[in-house]
Amino acid sequence: MSARKKERAEEEDERSLEEEDFEEGAPATASRRHPGPPEQQSVAEIPEAVDDFLRNFLRRAGLSRTLSRFEAEWYGSAQELLPGAATFVPDALTHGQLLQSELETVRRDTDLLRQDVLVAGEALVRMQRERDFHRLQYRRVAGDKNRLMEDFKELKKHLESYEPALRQLEDKYQAALRYKMLISLKKDRVQSTTDAKKAQITKEKSNKKSNGAEKSPARSPMSSRHPKDTDFPACSRLGNPHLAQAGFQKCRSPGSFSLSYSFRAHELPVSCIDLHPRKRILASASDDRSWRLWVLQADGEKARVTLIGCLAAAFTLMGQNWQQPVRLWDFSGGRCVLTLRGHSQPTWGCSFHSCGHFLASCSADRTAKLWDLNSQRCRLTLRRHAASVNSVCFLPSSNLLLTCSADKSLAVWDARLGVCSSAFHQHPCNHASSNPAGDVLASCDSRGIVNLWDMRKTAAAMATVDAGPSAANQVAFSPSGKMLAVAGSDGLVRVVEVGSCAASSLSGHRDGVQSVTFDHTGETVMSAGSDGLINIWA
Repeated sequence: MSARKKERAEEEDERSLEEEDFEEGAPATASRRHPGPPEQQSVAEIPEAVDDFLRNFLRRAGLSRTLSRFEAEWYGSAQELLPGAATFVPDALTHGQLLQSELETVRRDTDLLRQDVLVAGEALVRMQRERDFHRLQYRRVAGDKNRLMEDFKELKKHLESYEPALRQLEDKYQAALRYKMLISLKKDRVQSTTDAKKAQITKEKSNKKSNGAEKSPARSPMSSRHPKDTDFPACSRLGNPHLAQAGFQKCRSPGSFSLSYSFRAHELPVSCIDLHPRKRILASASDDRSWRLWVLQADGEKARVTLIGCLAAAFTLMGQNWQQPVRLWDFSGGRCVLTLRGHSQPTWGCSFHSCGHFLASCSADRTAKLWDLNSQRCRLTLRRHAASVNSVCFLPSSNLLLTCSADKSLAVWDARLGVCSSAFHQHPCNHASSNPAGDVLASCDSRGIVNLWDMRKTAAAMATVDAGPSAANQVAFSPSGKMLAVAGSDGLVRVVEVGSCAASSLSGHRDGVQSVTFDHTGETVMSAGSDGLINIWA
């Protein structure tokens, strides 16, 4: 019995030592495994790590009976104390589910990115095909361009080889035209002299008849091939009434003009003004589809303007209109008396012959037409210009016609024969006019360059006046022919002395000046512009 008691006492001592070691080792082990506070409080509430430590410790120590009793008591007490432990989800599983959800999200994003990559790949392939196609087209066009450049260089060389012959032929042609015009002028002079002598002989015979002398019957005038057409008169410088007036008119200095009177003629831009040949009546035409008549009166030193007539119509002064027909108006009755149809595009200008039986018109259809007012039909169509014909005018007391065009050319026509000689500008020509004597021509272009030409030799300008850089819209000679007025798009009216080419500027318009003219004495300049104003400079 004593031996058994001794064995039991030894077992109890070992158990007490093992319990002391357990009590001392468990906290130390727990402190080593968990040196700091847990990251999540839910993990620290259930001692899974202590449970595993005790099992491992007892197995290493070989205490199988103690381990079996510990497991029996531990699981029994755990089932009684923690009835809901079977449904508890460990923290590692929660983290696993979170990672699984993140993985699914990443997979969905990967699928979307894969689809986008496929679409982008298809677009890239399509763009590469288009790039290859355009590259082939570019190479083809570049090859065509190189071939065309080579052909152009060859044609240019070929043209340069023909230029001397063409220049020589052009000089011969111009010389022949000038000679032909001189011959026609000489014939006109001889014809006028012959007519004057015939008239004198007829007068002498009539005097003799009144004194009782016998007289032979007069011959009837030669009939025309077209009874309704009018024959061109025999024109000469002796029949020009402006030559006698020019000798008595004084030449004022260009800088002596100043603004005397200004009035609003129209609400919209004034496109053209013209003065009555004998009376102080000014006609104005505007973009407001009307033309008006103004009487210019002078009371002492001040000028006065009175409106004497207004007619609303779709046509401007002297047949210049935005439609194809050319219309003539009776100013006294305020009605259209004649419509001439023949132009296919807008008409830009008209001019009457000195005899009053012929009218010339120019149009954007690149032609100028000569109308017979008695037969009311087109007698001649002048075709030479390659662009719009911007102005036309008859030279005073002659059958010569002056035209200018946007193709940079200036042409002088014989209205009876339809032949012309031409000169050239560097820029599109806007307007051309002649002095009262008809021996000096003036033209202006879109860069403000005004050229003066000698009628006898139009190969080169005899003088040039730079009124630019804005366009010069119209030029007009004074009755003496010694001054020239230029209407500029910069709102200035320039008065140029023809002899010295000295110019002065007159400012008074708020917009571009479209038309300008002198009065009968040359003492007054009248201008009209896009601001609707008419200014009188005296």
